[in-house]
Amino acid sequence: MNILFLTLANVSSINDKNCYTDLMREFVRNGHSVYIVAPSERRYNEETRVIPHKNGRMLKVKIGNIQKTNIIEKGISTIMIEPQFKAAIKKYFNNVQFDMVMYSTPPITFADVIRYIKKRDNAESYLLLKDIFPQNAVDLGMFSKKSLIYKYFRRKEKKLYLMSDRIGCMSPANVSYLIEHNPYLDASRVEVSPNTAEVQNIEISEEKKTEIRRKYGIPEDRTIFVYGGNLGKPQGIDFVIRCLEKLLDNDRAYFLIVGSGTEFSKLEAYAQDSGQKNLKVMSALPKNEYEILVSTCDVGLIFLDARFTIPNFPSRLLSYMQAEMPVLAATDKNTDIGKIISDNGFGYWCESTDADVFCSLVDKFCNAGRELCEMGRRSKQYLCENYAVEKSYDIIFRDFEHSDNVHHKLYDNINV
Repeated sequence: MNILFLTLANVSSINDKNCYTDLMREFVRNGHSVYIVAPSERRYNEETRVIPHKNGRMLKVKIGNIQKTNIIEKGISTIMIEPQFKAAIKKYFNNVQFDMVMYSTPPITFADVIRYIKKRDNAESYLLLKDIFPQNAVDLGMFSKKSLIYKYFRRKEKKLYLMSDRIGCMSPANVSYLIEHNPYLDASRVEVSPNTAEVQNIEISEEKKTEIRRKYGIPEDRTIFVYGGNLGKPQGIDFVIRCLEKLLDNDRAYFLIVGSGTEFSKLEAYAQDSGQKNLKVMSALPKNEYEILVSTCDVGLIFLDARFTIPNFPSRLLSYMQAEMPVLAATDKNTDIGKIISDNGFGYWCESTDADVFCSLVDKFCNAGRELCEMGRRSKQYLCENYAVEKSYDIIFRDFEHSDNVHHKLYDNINV
């Protein structure tokens, strides 16, 4: 069948490594044709263009800037994405009939594009729910539920949910949250469809591991805790800094933070001003370099702001599991990522409000000895059994095979 996938992820090829392109390649491996629509921000000075690939094409649509820009430009650019994507699909994919349209959040402003494809091609629709907006912005104090901004985007959110024949959530807590806060939805059409990845066997010799650590100036005789990914408001950087301050004199642990985002400069400034000897803050690396670096570390870190009421489930967990690493998560109490990590024996969790508890868990890892390797083994095993990309494909394709083709017709003329 022909799959149309819409994303805001900055992908340049179906061969990129992330949870979306991994899934698209799995559809290709199973004989389907995949057409990807992704953005090209104005900062890159590239016009809208089509990139062929095996069994399909990628359409890179020129849009405004939505990353690393001010909130006004980001807001305007986000609103404009929908008509820009729709116009590009009409122009470049006009002769392709799609059987299924898939899309991820963010953004929540794809509803009219989805409606167009569903009506034009009688296509099924599948939402990969990776972000619950605008509530996440309310949680972080960006605006209130009484604001016109919230009401505008909440209406868009409802419309997108109603246009979706199936909604795949990242975890059981996400499913429960979505149904509880959107009682108008048919609960039978909401399911767990987790972040997944192509499972890889990353084997690095001790000699190579030593060479890589020396290259980046990382100690060879300490337990290395690594964080890789976005460094923004959702990560609660002030809490991260409080933890680092308390661990200033810990001579058994070393903290490596690699990433980018709106709060990166704050963390970088702290590292420079404090002169903390067991901390290294680095700008984001290319994906392949980052994965090799991670594989030389001992414990993966996950941070989420304690104010969140929505159950986030960061995809960076997959990189740690690929590298056969245990995980230390400091998050809000509403996500179930910590429960999954601790219940399955591949890490520990604490709420991101108590730096003392976090520090005690750091010590626990430093004292783990051989158990550290066993926890890493369980981490990789859980990835293989639950988060392999084949799992996502089976869930989504199973839904397509058993679809009754009623739902998308039922909401042809929704009003929210």
